[in-house]
Formats: sequence, C-alpha cells, structure tokens
Amino acid sequence: MYTEPPVFPGRLDPNDRFRERRRTARRRRAIRRLGTLAVVIGGIVALVLNARFIGGDSKKPSPQRPSTATQAQVTTRSTQGRTVAPPDEIRGVHVTGPVIAAGKLGQYLALRKDGLNTLEVDVKDENGEVSFVRGAPALAKSVGAAKPYYDARALARKVHAAGLYLIGRVVVFQDPKLAAGRPDLAIRTTSNGIWTTAHGLAWTNPYDERVWDYNIAVARAAAEAGFDEIMFDYVRFPSDDLSHAVFPHRIAEPKAQIISRFVAKAADELRPLGVRVGAALFGLAATRDLGIGQNVRLLAPHLDVIHPMTYPCLYTPGQYNLSSPPELPGVTVSYSLIDFWQKVKAADAKTVLVPWLEDYPCDGYGPGVDLAYGPAAVRAQIDAVQRGSGTHGYLLWNPYAVYTASALNGG
Repeated sequence: MYTEPPVFPGRLDPNDRFRERRRTARRRRAIRRLGTLAVVIGGIVALVLNARFIGGDSKKPSPQRPSTATQAQVTTRSTQGRTVAPPDEIRGVHVTGPVIAAGKLGQYLALRKDGLNTLEVDVKDENGEVSFVRGAPALAKSVGAAKPYYDARALARKVHAAGLYLIGRVVVFQDPKLAAGRPDLAIRTTSNGIWTTAHGLAWTNPYDERVWDYNIAVARAAAEAGFDEIMFDYVRFPSDDLSHAVFPHRIAEPKAQIISRFVAKAADELRPLGVRVGAALFGLAATRDLGIGQNVRLLAPHLDVIHPMTYPCLYTPGQYNLSSPPELPGVTVSYSLIDFWQKVKAADAKTVLVPWLEDYPCDGYGPGVDLAYGPAAVRAQIDAVQRGSGTHGYLLWNPYAVYTASALNGG
C-alpha cells in the first residue's frame, strides 16, 4: 500500500508551493480587475436604484470557510468585544499550565514575530489537573484537580490582545485526579483497586457518562472564558494491558461507538458557545484499527478539526515500508496525513486536519538513531503539511515547551 512516494491529491511535486504562489498572484490580479469593474457597475446600479449608501459598504471579506455546517456559529464568534476566526494556516505551539504560572507566557506571545499565530494551552492535562480555579466545575475543586496556574479569562484576553488564536486542550479519560477523588468513576481492577497504566497513571471509565459530563463541563468553562477552540486529547480507551481491567457500566457496544458518542455529545453542547471542536488522535489511527476506539470515519462528522499526532519518532521500523521513519520526518508525516485525508473524505465530512508535529529530540529510538531534530527536521514536517490536502496548519509539540522558532515562518 505504501510503495509509492507520498504525494497528496493536487500537489504533485516539491515545486508546487512556488506554482501555487504564482497562481495565487494571478488570481489576485484578476480579482482586482473584477473588483474595479464591479465598483463601476455597482455605482451605476446604485444611481439607478437611488441607493442610500452609495460606496458605503464597509463589510470585510468573509472568513475562511468553516469545517462544519454550523458556519456562523463556529468559524467566527464575538468574544469580549472582538470577532474570532481561525487563521487560514494555524502555526501554533503547546504550552502547559505550570509554564504559564512560572511567568513565561510573554516569551510565547513574542513568537508572533517568528510566524506564530496560535497558542494551544492545557486546560486539563495528563495528570487530571485543571489549570484554573475560577470557573472550574465544582467536581474539579472537590477532588483537588483545580489549580491556580492561570486565570482563564485573563489569559484569553492577553492571548487575543497579542493577536493569537487560543486552543484549549482537555485531556479526557486519563485522569489520575478524578480517579483518586472519585474511585467510582475510575477503571477498576479485578481485585477492586484502581487500574493504572505501566507508568502508574489512573484512567476514568469511558463507559460512564458522568465522566463525559465532567470533561464537557471543564471544556465549557474554557469556552465561556474566551477560548476559541477546544481540543480533546486522550479521547480513547487505554492502550496498555487491560487483562486485569474492569469497566463498570460496560455495555455491548464497540469502543469506537462509545468514543464517537462522547465526541458527538461534547460537540453538540459546546458549539452553541461559538467554539470550534477538535480532537487529537494517534498518528496511525487512520491507517489501522488500534483497538482504542479512535475511528476517523466515525469521529470526523462531529469534529471541526482533527489533530493527528504525527510524531515521526513514534513510528516503528517498517511502518509505511520505511526502515527508519524518524530519519525521514517529512515522508512519515505525509504518509500519515494521506491516510487521514482519505478517511475524512470517505466520511464526507468537512473536518480539516491540523497535525501535531515533533519538535523534540528523537533519543533512544534504536541503534544508530539519535536525532536532535533541529530546524531542518521540523521544517521537513511543516513542508509535508503545507503540501497536504485538507491541512490547515500545524501545532508543534515539545514536552518542555521549548520550540524551534526559526522553523515557524520558513519556506
């Protein structure tokens, strides 16, 4: 299946961006000529009709076409006196709550000069911590999950004042805080303990709709505070050994249907608030069934954005017939995105792809593979995204929130 070069439909060679720029310039010249003609015709029509507002149309061009049918609601919205729309090409980075608490927000906002236009901030992280107290659900406060890392409304104001788009990441089912505070909501063990991963992290029960409601409430709090988009992460079943796991309230329904129903419910409840809704999915979720409930064809119709986690260092030797995927970062990302785009098209969905890209060293991958992943490797991934069909930008991931600024606006 993966013997041919990774070429996206409509993008046939590495020079396509030059050709696209040339076509864009031609279109702009044609549009200007048509615009001049339209002004002349409009003036004549206005005189004939005795129009009251000759030359007074101050409407701006419509924003980018939205990714779902809820156009006016999702693509633009009024928040704290301003209109918010997603950038045509998202160029963003991941920032944690503790990093903001350490007073480092300014250094990320300053990346705008390097091409940054989006900030993705943890609203609820892998440890189950909610990054703010004011506005957090009562359950988050009662189990000790709500932390004073930032004030959500103040953060939104600062990010918007800097001219950036704000995405809130909500880690869903991996949730040690909620599992410890409410064991009845956790995945259990056959000995009636709390099930944990190999790294000792507890998960809440995907079958329990009280867990759904809690995570939607966290997302709602961020949306009401002014976040522009909600991204659900760990929206899946665990990938660890489940031989000793017990799921209370388990029903005879495929995992993919369970996850799809959660996403559908979350989207239905959040969209009236004017936010876009997205989900981060494993980079191989569109290539094969991973057994964790992430089915792209089922999820796409409910999502405005899918964020494939296309980190090359996570792909094993032989994937896509590549002996060492990390050493070919652009090719690896391309193959993954091809599979995602095919699944989105098959679902007849308007979902766009904004993948996660790797901006951290590929250490300990295997014998002879110890890659620093500097600007060239990051740019190779970005180039693959920019050649892709259905892609609307990218997000850079580094667990320590240290980024290759020189790669953001290159090319």
